[in-house]
Amino acid sequence: MDPKLLDILACPLCKGPLKLSADKSELICKNDALAFPVREGIPVMLEGEARTLSVDERLDQ
Repeated sequence: MDPKLLDILACPLCKGPLKLSADKSELICKNDALAFPVREGIPVMLEGEARTLSVDERLDQ
């Protein structure tokens, strides 16, 4: 994913920052404990498509 795109993307719920997962398959919002999928290089920023982070993922900084 283009770093410039990541700089301008924000969580659609809280408008907070997003972090790209290590395997580059998800954008993580720590504030809402959600992971938005990235499919074929395109972020899917829909709440219904996001998964809830596990407790371990929430604690992992």
